Amino acid sequence: MPDVKNPRRGSMQFWPRKRAKRIYPRIRSHNKPKEAQLSGFAGYKVGMTHVIVKDNNKNSLTKGTEISFPVTVLEAPPIKVLGVRFYKKDSYGKLYVVKDIVGRINDKNLKRKIRLPKKDKSFEEIEFDEARALCYTQPSKIKNFKKKPEVFEVGVGGSKEDQLSYLKSIIGKEIKVSDIFKEGSFVDVYAITKGKGTQGPVKRFGVKIRSHKAEKTKRGPGSIAGGWKAQGHMMYRVAFAGQTGYHQRYEMNKQIIAISDDFSKLNPKGGFVRYGEVSNEYILLKGSLPGAVKRTVYLTFPKRFHKAYSYELKLISQESKQK
Repeated sequence: MPDVKNPRRGSMQFWPRKRAKRIYPRIRSHNKPKEAQLSGFAGYKVGMTHVIVKDNNKNSLTKGTEISFPVTVLEAPPIKVLGVRFYKKDSYGKLYVVKDIVGRINDKNLKRKIRLPKKDKSFEEIEFDEARALCYTQPSKIKNFKKKPEVFEVGVGGSKEDQLSYLKSIIGKEIKVSDIFKEGSFVDVYAITKGKGTQGPVKRFGVKIRSHKAEKTKRGPGSIAGGWKAQGHMMYRVAFAGQTGYHQRYEMNKQIIAISDDFSKLNPKGGFVRYGEVSNEYILLKGSLPGAVKRTVYLTFPKRFHKAYSYELKLISQESKQK
């Protein structure tokens, strides 16, 4: 039989593996709902705990029994709608920005981020094919947290006429996460992963560590580089050391276990590690999420439909997370 060869490892789905431009993600496509409403929200990663729930999924092997699994906590203070961004399609069907209209909002924390207009702009005689909401977070509502908000774009469902009338009605108003998402439904998650600095090819790509007698190096790509440099330079696909982490990543179909503002049933003894206590509306998402504690996480409607089923929440662990 021939030798089994595995010359390189690591996904090439994301390339180049370089640092993200900013600490919160950029959403380039919006999966909009049928009705006129916002398609996304932003929260801050608090940490993890575990819950005990009753499994109501009729197709599950644990149907009707109490089970336990880990959840990630996101604190989600209300976001505010800053203005409207209008798009138009070119001859190839590609969207480009026509105009931004920002409302007159007197928010001293928002002034830390952008320059606000002094006069109102008119919505009249604007030709557009799609309208999206410009929103900003309110981190100042969180205890012992930063004040400077994030400004981001959120898609809106419905026809363009419905989009415009809906956006006019919510400029300057607060939107809660419970106004957009429901318990038991699925969401897609965008976040910037935890940065790990410069790392070698073993940690970065999973290159095999060879015997100390095999070649000159144990943890390098070794003979993989042989056929990749005949063209006079090393090809970029060779697994070498470089930046690891602090990349934008996207995960699909994370289930919402609970949305609540009763933080007395959530906060553990001593608070969450490196975060403190939750004091706003929060979301419990099944499993883990990318990113470090206190980092901004965006939630959107899922791109791939997943049939929702609910769990009956029995208990949220409030045991101390301190080691």
